[in-house]
Amino acid sequence: MSVVVGEPRLLVPGPVSDGVAGVGSSNNNLDAIDYDGYRWLAWRTAPHHFAGTDPTIHVSRSDDGGMAWELTGSLAFGRDVREPRFFEWDGALFLFCCTLGTNWRRFEPDRVHVLSWDGTKWTDPVPVSTPGAMAWRVRVVDGVPIMSVYRGGSSIYSRAPEPTRVELWTCDDAWSWRPLDPDHPTFHTGGTETEIMRGLSGLVSVTRMEGPITFGSDISVAPDLHAPIERHRIIPNKLDSPLMFQVGQQLYLIARRSLEFDGRFDLGIHGIAPEVTTRIYHRTYWATPKRTSLWKLDEDLLQVKLVEDLPGLGDTCFPALVQESDCTFMLYNYTSPLGGIDLPWLAGQHGPTQIYELQLKFDIADGDEPRS
Repeated sequence: MSVVVGEPRLLVPGPVSDGVAGVGSSNNNLDAIDYDGYRWLAWRTAPHHFAGTDPTIHVSRSDDGGMAWELTGSLAFGRDVREPRFFEWDGALFLFCCTLGTNWRRFEPDRVHVLSWDGTKWTDPVPVSTPGAMAWRVRVVDGVPIMSVYRGGSSIYSRAPEPTRVELWTCDDAWSWRPLDPDHPTFHTGGTETEIMRGLSGLVSVTRMEGPITFGSDISVAPDLHAPIERHRIIPNKLDSPLMFQVGQQLYLIARRSLEFDGRFDLGIHGIAPEVTTRIYHRTYWATPKRTSLWKLDEDLLQVKLVEDLPGLGDTCFPALVQESDCTFMLYNYTSPLGGIDLPWLAGQHGPTQIYELQLKFDIADGDEPRS
């Protein structure tokens, strides 16, 4: 199966942000969805990539294929806000986001919030978690609403990092969330951002791991949502911002790729304290350039294979996809200015970032037809 990557079209700055007040130079975390005849786009804007009092999530929509956009609402909490996630359930459109702290040097997860579109405006946000939670993905899996959430993130970048844990939550109405398995709420220990969906071999998950015990990514398979993981494999690549999707019978992943050390986050350092290893790995990772990349996921080997790099450099990779046909998707993503200097990731985070869209068109070969 091959893929044709279209030319990127700049949206922010551009038609999405034109006329919107309070747009900063950093535009990154985003999500997109088709709902009620509109293409919706939510994105975070701030003076820089890091926490502060100014971050805002704007929500815009277009009814003409993305040529013209109108602002439907903005979210500001006087503190950091990230990870906008659209979710359609029972005919209604919901938006989730996560609040954090105000200190740009710290990662301080606060709460997960939800609001809904009432047909004319967005409702006020309502917290759906206790403090310390970060939601990564909200999607329907096997007919069940699932939110992947991680806890313990406040220690990840500290001098005394502790293992994080991933939980899977579910709900009946998108407002009240609870552990999928109350008796065993922890889905994964040591991970953070977790993507999960149905594959040919079962329920496939990809979990990012940043230490202090394990480093890289954990690819796993379970028979279903209520069964334990049967197979898993840890790879040294840290697949930041994972977005999994299916074309025909093949699972793909869009995630961040590091250009140095063959993409490895785990550099194989042994014999020193775990917290020291964690600091070395993070600082090395921050100091190297990055890409937004398309990967093919092998469910048998529990491995990913690089297909190609997508447009992006410097500070890049927070993808969203809208499926337009069996083999055509519109990708939304952010990057440091294309055509600019290929900065290390940390340097890019201190500079301007932009949002673009482009089309991904897959050529489905014989035997790769969509599942019935």
